[in-house]
Amino acid sequence: MQSYFDDLVTAATATLVGDEVLLANLAGERTDFIRLNNNDVRQAGSVDQQRVTVDLIEGRRHVAGGVNLTGDRSVDDARLAALLAQLREQRRLVADDPYLLYNTEPQSSERVETGTIPAADEALGTIRAAGQGRDLVGIYASGETFSGFANSLGQRNWFQSATFNLDWCFYLRADKAAKNLYAGFDWDDAAFERKVDWSARQLVALERDPIDLAPGDYRTYLAPRAMEEITTLLSWYGAFGRRAHETKQTPFLRMLAGDASLSPQVSISENTAGGVAPNFQSAGFLRPDDVPLVVDGAYATTLVSPRSAQEYDVETNGASDSESPESLSIAPGTIPTGEVNSALDTGLFVGNLWYTNFSDRAACRTTGMTRFATFWMDSGEIVAPVTALRFDDTAYHLLGDQLEGLTDEPEVLLDAASYQRRSTTSKRLPGALVGAMHFVL
Repeated sequence: MQSYFDDLVTAATATLVGDEVLLANLAGERTDFIRLNNNDVRQAGSVDQQRVTVDLIEGRRHVAGGVNLTGDRSVDDARLAALLAQLREQRRLVADDPYLLYNTEPQSSERVETGTIPAADEALGTIRAAGQGRDLVGIYASGETFSGFANSLGQRNWFQSATFNLDWCFYLRADKAAKNLYAGFDWDDAAFERKVDWSARQLVALERDPIDLAPGDYRTYLAPRAMEEITTLLSWYGAFGRRAHETKQTPFLRMLAGDASLSPQVSISENTAGGVAPNFQSAGFLRPDDVPLVVDGAYATTLVSPRSAQEYDVETNGASDSESPESLSIAPGTIPTGEVNSALDTGLFVGNLWYTNFSDRAACRTTGMTRFATFWMDSGEIVAPVTALRFDDTAYHLLGDQLEGLTDEPEVLLDAASYQRRSTTSKRLPGALVGAMHFVL
């Protein structure tokens, strides 16, 4: 596919007119999907798809479009030629783009991450064995995702990664389920068994009568999946983007103003080297292996897209147009992951959050609900599940003055979304022990 994409763009470049510049991006996958319910296969299949999007530029005017590839060169050449002709006509009608910026100094690269992933039937056997006698519900996806960039200036970039992602739960009844996720680059039977064991323990505890807790502040452990929900909300709303900082719409406004900070234990970065997103972006700029966003609790820098770089006269660091992290990482702490229960001792174990949103964006105050199996712990042992709670608290507390520590082994969390294709967004997050989390309902 890499050479096919190269040949396709080379042929399209030969058809350009005058001073036209062509930028082309390829996104594709070869994925096996298995959906399970009651520990039985309900749907299985595979997806093999590639789509090319192109931006046809002349001066400061440009128009973009895309086509799906068939793998037949004559068909794909014709589709791309027809698209370029259409874009050329449309471009006459658009105004100059004052913030257009693309890489004009070709920097080619190639990165292929192979991973160690079992065949789909082998993985299915392991998964179903773990769910024996239980109502295992979930989806397993595995295979390759790949991205390419090419332009008419001679630049060629390729990124390919093989991953697996099992998003599952042991369902009990009604709203009672023990949710878990196992994802990464190299399947490890022992690591999967540990996750299954923890979910099985939760399932037993869910049989007990739930506890109703009154509103108030509770010592809380936020598992990596709960941390994922909080950091995703921050990412979506510009906590790490240059444009949101310049327009003062960032949730980290108080941090930007210098009157608030996170805990010195918290360091956040865009860790492209450890993720599954490509190490280049759609305008041809390369991404550094690591961009420090928050260092020791203090604001460090932002993700800067080419458009923001042009608008605010700063250097781009290869961020996408949304300026949201695609490979977010929080540095680990010192709490042994295997001793989380004893470190929490007595309090709430929160495995998942949902319905999160900002209750006061400028103050970085978020609200949301506990989800699935949330437990009351006493002396490091599960007492009983807790009925759903609503929290309302700020990141300056949860990851600031109330943060007691982070676990020492970050978990790889791959986005399970597949609306158009498998997502290449990922996170590496530790769990967080919070001295007091505020619950209002």
